[in-house]
Amino acid sequence: MPRRYTDRKCSQAKLCFALRQTGAFGGKAMIDGKSNDWKGTGATQMRKLLEHKIQELEAKLMELPIVQYAWLDVSEIEFSEKVRHICRTECPRYGTSWSCPPGVGTVEECRHRCEAYSHVFVFTTIAEVQDAANMEETLATRSAHEAVTKEIQQMFQPYFGKTLAMSGESCAICEHCAYPSQPCRHPEQMLPCIEGYGIIVPVLAERAGIEFMNGANVVTWFGIVLFME
Repeated sequence: MPRRYTDRKCSQAKLCFALRQTGAFGGKAMIDGKSNDWKGTGATQMRKLLEHKIQELEAKLMELPIVQYAWLDVSEIEFSEKVRHICRTECPRYGTSWSCPPGVGTVEECRHRCEAYSHVFVFTTIAEVQDAANMEETLATRSAHEAVTKEIQQMFQPYFGKTLAMSGESCAICEHCAYPSQPCRHPEQMLPCIEGYGIIVPVLAERAGIEFMNGANVVTWFGIVLFME
């Protein structure tokens, strides 16, 4: 199953095209693990159904400003307490949001939550900035990525039912999060941070065959949507 790229409806269309022209993007999307182990007539029908759903989804995904994507088995996600340690010691959002630790639970609890699903859709969007070291400018590009993430999640739900979507940053829907004194005000809209779950994003990117960096002053945002076959 070939990986698709598109610059349709993308504010960075020229940038996407230039990156593809360099040959930086390659490889193939895949469904690994459990789906490859299916056996028997019933299992074959299930696999065909899953592949049909993915084909329909890919036609829709072509309309979104996604740079790269891949379909992986959830077992390809690697978790680490070291990522949580970085959150705790270096991130100012730690302990301030339901989308970040410790609000999302322990790394082991996050792992179990993810393992309730069978597959993960990994994707990236990009944004060009004047200075990638300027966090204010960089974070200003987050909302467009999160809008795409939510659109993909909504796109998946008619096909797979319940999904779990995550983005590359802490939720910023509310100016001041209700954590920890009150429940999340917008649980259906809130996107947990991928790293907040203890997920090692560079490892996930490598296994997906997705570029982690796309050039100077180009912000690469990662998103994932977990779903059950």
